This record gives sequence, C-alpha cells and structure tokens, in this order.
Amino acid sequence: MFLVALARPRFDAQRNVIFDGKIGVFPFVTEEYAKRSSVNRSAGTLETKPITSVTKEIVRSYLIDKVLPAIKEKWPREDARRPIFIQQDNARTHINPNDHEFRQAAVKDGFDIRIMCQPPNSPNLNVLDLGFFNSIKTLQHKESPKTVDDLVNAIVKSFDAYPAEKSNGIFLPLQLCMLEIMNSLSKSSVILHYCRKLQIIY
Repeated sequence: MFLVALARPRFDAQRNVIFDGKIGVFPFVTEEYAKRSSVNRSAGTLETKPITSVTKEIVRSYLIDKVLPAIKEKWPREDARRPIFIQQDNARTHINPNDHEFRQAAVKDGFDIRIMCQPPNSPNLNVLDLGFFNSIKTLQHKESPKTVDDLVNAIVKSFDAYPAEKSNGIFLPLQLCMLEIMNSLSKSSVILHYCRKLQIIY
C-alpha cells in the first residue's frame, strides 16, 4: 500500500512546467533484519516488508513526517502563505480533519495546510483514481515485480516519470465533474456516467 500526494501542475506562458505537482509517493513499509537464512538471503540481511495493518496512528505519522515536509519543500513559494488543502477519502484509518497533532504540524513555518474529506461514495472525485492509479496497474503488468523492493522501485519510477501534462489533463474532468455534481439535480448514477465519459475524453 502507498500514500500518494499529487497536486495540479503549473505552467508558465510558454507551457513550460514550473511546478509538476508531484508531492511524493510514500510506501507503507518497514525494514527488518532477516532472522534466518534462506535460499535468497542470509540471516542479518536488511529486508523491506509491507506494513500489513495500516492504522490511524501510522497514517497520522506519514502525513506529519512525510507529506507535510514534502509539501513545504516543493510548494510554489508565491502561494506558500495561502491555505493548502489535502483531500483524503473516508477510509476509517484516515485522520479527522481537526486532528490536533496534524493541525499543530500543519501551521508551522508560516504554512496553513488543512485536511478535507472526499464526499462519501464519490470515487470520481479522487484525482488519483482518474489517472495515476490506472498507470500503476499497467506498470504492474509490464514489470511483474517479484519483491517488495521491486514493487516500491517500480511505483516510484512510474510516479517520477508521470508527465505533468498528463497529470494536468486529469484535473479538468475532475473540476467539471465537481461542477456537474453541484449543478445537477439528476440521480447519482447519471452523474457517475457523466464523470466516466469525461474521464474517457480527457
């Protein structure tokens, strides 16, 4: 499992990338020394192992220790004093938007970083589901990673190589889908169909 943070890229008047929006991809893994020897490695070898149970405490620590520093390092300086919103879905392990520890860390160094929750049952409002995660699935089929390290390296490689132009392209249908949801009185199934059509077009 990975925590991925992505913002909308920015370009100058000549369409040169001035901010690629790639905050980071953070694998939920630990490193442990092998207790026994095997065919593939000897005892004492440092192994990467997945965190099989991601708790709210782990999510909080990743946000505070990994995501916030990455945002503060990479965010465009001209907007550093404006509110920055992190959207998360409604998984039970995610922290409350008013989490005290997070809020304390989020306002340090002059930043104002806030958490908001994605509306329930709205998968098309997750920009990662609209684009990047599809690329990850394709990558897994191509590279067929055999170890946790292979998988982590493949995901990070894919994230680093993901074009800013393509990332920017998935934010437009996201915004249009938001507008459709706010403006439409039709059934949610109709809205979902509309959002999927936008995803295909862009």
